[in-house]
Amino acid sequence: MAKAASVWGIEIGQSALKALRCHVEGENVVTDAFDYIEYPKILSQPEADPEELINEALLKFLERNEYTRDTKIVMSVPGSSGLAKFFKPPPVELKKVADIVRYEAKQQIPFDLDDVVWDYQMMPGSIVEEGFALDSEVGLFAMKREQAFRVLEPFEKVGLEVDLIQMTPLALYNMLAYDRLAERLENETFDPDNPPSSTVLLSIGTDSSDLIITNGFRIWQRSIPLGGNHFTRQLTKDLKLTFAKAEHLKRHAREAEDPKLIFQTMRPIFNDMVTEVQRSIGFFRSINKKAEIAELLVSGNTVKMPGLAQYLGKNLGYEVHAVDRFTRLEGEDVLTVPAFRDNATTFGVCYGLALQGLGQGQLKTSMVPQEILTERMIRAKKPWALACVAALLLGLATHYVFVEKSWSQTHPDDWGKATSAVKQTSEYSSRHKGEFDGYKSKLVYLQSVGNEVSGNSERRLQWMELASTIVQMLPRGDYPDGIPSPKEVPYVDRPDVFVQTVDSRFYEDLSVWFDTRRSARYIEELRSWADLTGSELAEGYAEDTGPAETGWVIEVKGYHYYNSTKRKGFEASNHLRRTLLNNFLTKSVQLPDENGEMHTFTMEEMGISYPILVSDNKPTETMIPNPDYEPPPPGTLGMGDGMGMEGGMGMGMGMGMAPGMPAVDSDDPNAPKFEPRSLKVVRQDFTFQFVWKPLSFSERLQMQKEAAEKAALEAEEAAEQMVEGQEVAMLP
Repeated sequence: MAKAASVWGIEIGQSALKALRCHVEGENVVTDAFDYIEYPKILSQPEADPEELINEALLKFLERNEYTRDTKIVMSVPGSSGLAKFFKPPPVELKKVADIVRYEAKQQIPFDLDDVVWDYQMMPGSIVEEGFALDSEVGLFAMKREQAFRVLEPFEKVGLEVDLIQMTPLALYNMLAYDRLAERLENETFDPDNPPSSTVLLSIGTDSSDLIITNGFRIWQRSIPLGGNHFTRQLTKDLKLTFAKAEHLKRHAREAEDPKLIFQTMRPIFNDMVTEVQRSIGFFRSINKKAEIAELLVSGNTVKMPGLAQYLGKNLGYEVHAVDRFTRLEGEDVLTVPAFRDNATTFGVCYGLALQGLGQGQLKTSMVPQEILTERMIRAKKPWALACVAALLLGLATHYVFVEKSWSQTHPDDWGKATSAVKQTSEYSSRHKGEFDGYKSKLVYLQSVGNEVSGNSERRLQWMELASTIVQMLPRGDYPDGIPSPKEVPYVDRPDVFVQTVDSRFYEDLSVWFDTRRSARYIEELRSWADLTGSELAEGYAEDTGPAETGWVIEVKGYHYYNSTKRKGFEASNHLRRTLLNNFLTKSVQLPDENGEMHTFTMEEMGISYPILVSDNKPTETMIPNPDYEPPPPGTLGMGDGMGMEGGMGMGMGMGMAPGMPAVDSDDPNAPKFEPRSLKVVRQDFTFQFVWKPLSFSERLQMQKEAAEKAALEAEEAAEQMVEGQEVAMLP
């Protein structure tokens, strides 16, 4: 389906129809229209006809707003009308996740799968490496098929086609993820052992409320059977008012003759609301022990009721903020309209729906039945199919007319001799062409064999030369007496860089690799390197369009322990920039020729360019084996898996004492001392990439020869200009 230029997000609420139209301009989401159509009666009132009220609201919506087939429509359904489950699949190949989800759907969905519309999606922060889902969470969403057709029926009656159906809590999550948590989702990696703080969003509806708790990467939701109508009914019951008068009194409680009486009457509902929210948060904390709640957001027109937000904040102990503005939504023509500002707290769902329709939402699932989508696709293709059939029939008819005319003007008896002569000539030509193609193939084969024999001796060494270059560029410490022990030189004082893997990938067009993101990273790394080393950058470096044509991208993954915070500007990533990146930008390598004579080549002569430190994770503490560790002798209490200090030694816990073993008193100066089994170090992992366009040994020598000749020519011209200048200066 083609991407729509704009999207309507429509929520069919219990008291009003809310709609927001948005489109994308550059990297920004802009709203250009909205509508808020309040029903004459609330849909849940006994005397109300929901179908008629919704139909009238949709007709009024069409009268007020422009709608074309190019405009996408995304609608919401209440969270209670669908099912949302989240589960963690075992580590498995990515292509097998669908099979696991189908099995899980059969277990979790209490209906036959043919009777429901269901969809799934891997949640943000899921770890996928080399085609395997290692640590991931999958969201499974479903609703009954007959219910999906029922919510679509009012739209079909008025001629509106719904492209996506999303549950209200998930639409609110899309709004939060884009409007308030986008920076976290773009720049942070989800750590299940140290999750980021969570936000609670309480969307108070007319008859029920949706409570969502999310940290951006994970979602937990619950439907609470309390809403704005419960406050109205409490006033109706205790003050003996009509529903309309009670609703008016609720909205204007501060202007009433006795505001205190109004709030006291509604206090039981306030208490019930606080109790339900506390129960929900308590249950969430019981299943997410490491979760921290940072704030409580509230939305819905009920939020405007005086004292509600303050009461929730006071009794729940969180900062409470009303969602009455959207930080990343633009469009002053809508955002400044009083009618929109008065009802801004109710447009969070519409905003989230529009974001999904524009492809900006984190969740992309939909509850539209597949048979409806198939029917629409066939209907859209019918005119093209009819046009193709008509064009084919026209072509066949035209062809028949011309063939009939040609056949009527020819006869085999008239063209028999000529046809025979042409056939003989054609056979003769084909035979000689075949012989020529055979000789040509042999010539190409002999040429390729000759090229392979003459050039293979140098090409077969190129990868070994690349490996030698990488080794020579790696920073390492000066250890004249061999590698020292951790007690002599702690790991934190060793500048060595260790390589774990070296991978390569061939590109037909290197500009695909050097995209906008990597170009920005390359410029940023060059500036950091220049600041650290005091080097000068080449003029116009920021306008470099990057590598082109064919070539290899070499990726080096490794780590180092040179991460002491005492070395400001020399530790962690700065150490890599001062050594590894600097070496690839400025150093040369020594390589032997076929006679064993060493030659010096620059990185440019090696065909190496565009070195980038593409990933520089923060240093983290880890344990490594102690090379000095020896098992304690028999009959001695061993110190077991001791935890060492950073780069050095430390005392550990005993492994346990066997019967008859003498105990070792740690306070006794004569007690035997043992090396710990492991050492605690601070390690930084990194990923380093560069472009390699292989050059043979002879090509490099030819480059050096041409460069020397060019330098000699320039020196000669400079000398001639100097002599001419001196002669001119000597003239009287």
